[in-house]
Amino acid sequence: MSYTVLPRTGPAPALRGRIGTGFSPVPHRYHLYLAAGCPRSRQVIGALALLGIEDAVGATVLDSTVLDSTVLGDDTEAPGHTELRLAYEAAGHHFDGALTVPALVDTWSGRVVSDHTPDILDDLRFLAAHPAFRTGS
Repeated sequence: MSYTVLPRTGPAPALRGRIGTGFSPVPHRYHLYLAAGCPRSRQVIGALALLGIEDAVGATVLDSTVLDSTVLGDDTEAPGHTELRLAYEAAGHHFDGALTVPALVDTWSGRVVSDHTPDILDDLRFLAAHPAFRTGS
């Protein structure tokens, strides 16, 4: 049996999942991919520190020399790129959109939850306020 993959006729679907709706708030479940020198990534790093959850939410800061703005090229072999590519592919079958950062990844399913910075910041605040995060990471 063979399958034909039809080309996408529109933009890649937005990755706008939210913690608390389908993704449970559990310490050490989430990982962030960020970029050195990216203003949005700096916002997320600052939020992690201010909220005191940097030990409960992992982060990989990708080298900014391999980035074109905040979009990763397909041929990049820099540390973290492969893991981020796999997370995007897990989020959407035959994902062919750009890999962007910041990206919040669910390590249990291996897929990107969101790459929308305002949603990520809201989710980090939600995690910091959750009892599971306050009782010790």
